[in-house]
Amino acid sequence: MKRKNLLWMFFVGVALVGVTVFQVINASTRAPAERAGSESRLEAGHVAAEGRVTAYPGAEVIVSAERVGRLVKLQVEEGRRVAKGELLAELDSDELQAGLAEARARIAEAEAEVRLGEITLKRREDLVRQEVIARHDRDQSERDLDVSRARLETARAEAARYEVLIEKTRIVSPIAGTVVARHVDAGETVEVGDPVVTVANLKRLRVEAEADESDAGAVAVGRPVLITADGFPDRVWKGRVEEIADAVTPRKLKPQDPSRPSDTRTLTVKVALEEKTPLKLGATVEIKIDTAAAREP
Repeated sequence: MKRKNLLWMFFVGVALVGVTVFQVINASTRAPAERAGSESRLEAGHVAAEGRVTAYPGAEVIVSAERVGRLVKLQVEEGRRVAKGELLAELDSDELQAGLAEARARIAEAEAEVRLGEITLKRREDLVRQEVIARHDRDQSERDLDVSRARLETARAEAARYEVLIEKTRIVSPIAGTVVARHVDAGETVEVGDPVVTVANLKRLRVEAEADESDAGAVAVGRPVLITADGFPDRVWKGRVEEIADAVTPRKLKPQDPSRPSDTRTLTVKVALEEKTPLKLGATVEIKIDTAAAREP
């Protein structure tokens, strides 16, 4: 009898252990699925994308040289605010200045010839009326005056040409903004089109992000956006989708997450900032677009 009781207790113990092991295994397999489901619910209704802080069209300008020359002056540093039309740099213009001075001297000479020709013509017209000289002499004076006037116009055109060339040696800012980059230093020789400085209006910034092609149907203009950046782990800024590209293109930005593919096609989404941020031009950011709101009627 005692042996039967012991056997019974043994089998009951084995059964209890089996039930406990089953519960532990079941719980361990169910927990990851439940966590994944919880995380997916947290991400549900949002499209995540990476992007950069950029300037609006026309708010960032690379100022380039308009002629070949040696840079004799570069009077702005990065971070300096400049006004529209302010002188940024200047190329050597000594030879052009000499040419302008010569052209202006020819202008003065031609003006004197014109004045003398006008006086001579008037006198000969009087003499023709008095029949002192022949009309041919009067016609010769008129021709000489026309030649002098033509020389004057040529000299003026030459001076104007030099003035334009000299103006191109003065590199000025086309917009009001901040110098965000200097591409050359004083003393260097630049070619036509070489960048000299970059000026940006830092008050006109937005975010250009790349959403995955598969999320294209979930994004809409006007949807709320949350913006975060690695340099500000506890900060979130609000934005709004203001423009969506008409076509998908290959990814331009390298994903921060190395596990994400870099050869996918993306849809460019442009986001307006709805509040002031400390984000710098060119900074990498992450955005979450509220796609649930996009499905509202």
